[in-house]
Amino acid sequence: MTETTLDAHYPMNLKLGGRNIELQMMSAQDRDAIIAFVRSLPATDLLFLLVDLTQQAAIDEWIEQLEAGYSTAIVGYANRRLLGYASVHREPQAHWTRRVGEIRVNIASDCRGIGLGKALVGHIFELANSMSLRKLVAHMTVDQPGARVSFERFGFVQEALLTNYVEDRQGNPHDLIIMSCDVEQTG
Repeated sequence: MTETTLDAHYPMNLKLGGRNIELQMMSAQDRDAIIAFVRSLPATDLLFLLVDLTQQAAIDEWIEQLEAGYSTAIVGYANRRLLGYASVHREPQAHWTRRVGEIRVNIASDCRGIGLGKALVGHIFELANSMSLRKLVAHMTVDQPGARVSFERFGFVQEALLTNYVEDRQGNPHDLIIMSCDVEQTG
């Protein structure tokens, strides 16, 4: 299934936790909603984002990557409010990892536990297949046990533990876990 074929599946409506949620492919039209969503997240959710998505320039760069085909994302809305996203990113300059994508997921605090993250990640696996990716990786700190358990449910396994590898905004070091999953075996 190609990415164009998958685009035809969206928007898609789901009922989760008593809410009607519309899943759609992220586009430039979602820019302001993404900024508002990220700025509404608790500070602890923002500590270890790869880029500071509270900044408009970071969102603009992400949209450029979407338009260039180096990233793809699915967003979930209810009543015009963005509730979360899941994305997969690949590094086009690194030829030797061209079939590896990094998955990133963020869900609004009041929508965790209703199955939205699970639904979004499931769709990301389909998109990863359409991008001819063989492996997905996820990064998280040891301080995020919920994220680790969620990824394990999708077949991710810990590949590495990097001690004192990342710093929070106060300069405190944290260990980083790298998990991976074979797309074809799980998706």
